[in-house]
Amino acid sequence: MSKTVYFYIVFVLGFLSYYFFDLFCFKPIQNYSKEIFASKAFAHIIAYSISLIPLIITLKILFPQKKLVNLLSLNRSPFIGFALAFTGTLPMLIGYFLFFQLIEKTDIESLFINTVSSSFFEELIFRAFLIGILYKYSRLGFIGSILLGSFLFAQVHLYQSKDTVEIIEIFTITFLGSVLFSWIYMEWNLNLWTAIFVHLFMNLYWEIFNVSENVSGNLYGNLFKFTSILLIIFITIYYKKKKKIPFEITMKSLFLKSKETEQ
Repeated sequence: MSKTVYFYIVFVLGFLSYYFFDLFCFKPIQNYSKEIFASKAFAHIIAYSISLIPLIITLKILFPQKKLVNLLSLNRSPFIGFALAFTGTLPMLIGYFLFFQLIEKTDIESLFINTVSSSFFEELIFRAFLIGILYKYSRLGFIGSILLGSFLFAQVHLYQSKDTVEIIEIFTITFLGSVLFSWIYMEWNLNLWTAIFVHLFMNLYWEIFNVSENVSGNLYGNLFKFTSILLIIFITIYYKKKKKIPFEITMKSLFLKSKETEQ
């Protein structure tokens, strides 16, 4: 069996193990943890942490000599991620402050779950593992690496509505959001903190202001979000050109790469 075939078999089986473990065990673990610790935020962290075990085992099987923190792209600077995300999402913060009211009563634990916890763990699962590992350790280019991860990322957000039109809107927005987070992650030297913080700040402003009941949003909600996206893209391109740093995603890496990004 070739190394390439071995890689894909272990990778797919590892993710399937995670998927079904998460599907059947996440909620029971979360509910059980909530009863013990009387905290839904802490229970959320515990459930996510335990559900990551199949992915961690998969990574150690595939790359026994590599550090987990490197494999999950957490070895880069969190400060860069924070600075990019805070600056880039200022249009959302300012726009929502001017056009929407702050939520009167905020459940701190729910806010933590929907911002810090969800952003961190979703980026670990979808960007770092499902997309990042494929991009770094296979010859798949940007498009090939992000398709499955972005599809599943969009799929897990469909619970937000039962209306057919809104479901299509939610799927489209979250799919494109996954593409954006993946592009940011890769262009900033495979720094997962950039995607984590952009994800976090976007969720945070959507949560603390009375923007919309779900991610499909409305005119002003989406206008300021789109402005933030453009600003983040502009900052990224400007920074790389100013520092004369080659772009990670080009025509040469869009579909297939000549070699793996990281050995």
